[in-house]
Amino acid sequence: MTRRDVIRAVLNGQRPPYVPWSFAFTLEARQRLVEHYGTDDLDAVLQNHLLVLGSGIGFFEDLGDNRVRDVFGVVWDRTVDKDIGNVVEPQLTEPSLAGYTFPDPLSERFFAGIPAAIAAHGDRFRVFAIGFSLYERAWTLRGMENLLLDFIEHPGFVHELLGAITDYNIAQVRKAATFDIDAIHFGDDWGQQRGLQMGPGLWREFIHPQLKRMYAAAKEAGKYVSIHSCGDVDELFDDLIDIGLDCFNPFQPEVMDVASLLRRYRGRLAFHGGLSTQRTLPYGTPQDVRRETRQLLALGAEGGFILAPAHAVEGDVPLENMLAFIDEALGQTAIPTEMRLSAAPRRKKE
Repeated sequence: MTRRDVIRAVLNGQRPPYVPWSFAFTLEARQRLVEHYGTDDLDAVLQNHLLVLGSGIGFFEDLGDNRVRDVFGVVWDRTVDKDIGNVVEPQLTEPSLAGYTFPDPLSERFFAGIPAAIAAHGDRFRVFAIGFSLYERAWTLRGMENLLLDFIEHPGFVHELLGAITDYNIAQVRKAATFDIDAIHFGDDWGQQRGLQMGPGLWREFIHPQLKRMYAAAKEAGKYVSIHSCGDVDELFDDLIDIGLDCFNPFQPEVMDVASLLRRYRGRLAFHGGLSTQRTLPYGTPQDVRRETRQLLALGAEGGFILAPAHAVEGDVPLENMLAFIDEALGQTAIPTEMRLSAAPRRKKE
């Protein structure tokens, strides 16, 4: 089986030959791995199973002074957060779309690199990612506090805004589906450490109908659907399954009972994540990381699980802890020998 086949087995509710994985790192954490392995080609070392395509959040214009402008015109400050940043110039200063023009969802900059990436990594499961896909895109355009107030004070505007964002996303989904890809991934944080940011009532009134439209577009094209939402959102799993969700990420152990949920939903919903990025990775020992990783691998042996840290690994995680979970993933005895050999670490020469 190729890595692509293994992920398909997981998403189809089948027992895979081993637990697949796909790891992501922030810029600082990634650089330490590059220095450790002595290569910029971390794909050859990590053997990730997911090939992520598209442009994610969509930062394209460097404004200098640690500022970037995304494709929607929003300006972000990356002085502290080098990977995403903080919104400093939203575009919708009033609860209205009057005078605002959405970018072209079919711009070639989103799709130009897909054929070459597939040609280079054909054995990986191909995922077209739409980051900040609905609620997050709305609050970046409007400002988070303003949008949350708009849910109550200007509900008509919120419906209009979310509908327009959904139309934009559906156009991208349909274009992406013309390539030989496997899944559409939507990024959209709804949760906090306890519960939803907007509460379940408002989520079902405003967010759910638009998700249903987006997921339907992916399903009509024959693609799997995955979502990234940080926080305590497991109360939504049944709603999401009903409208076509196949895989949930990041599956945070700090806010969810990972073992219980994996057993409960196995065969109906797959999970990607599970390894603690709030406690174990930054504050545990390498032995703690190995122990937690082995527990997750044991839980995922029956299927329904893709191993990963519960978010992109941050720069405060010790190198030894990163190497610990990488080693455990690559060390599974069921992994084909050729994969283990090709992923042999290439340490930097001292």
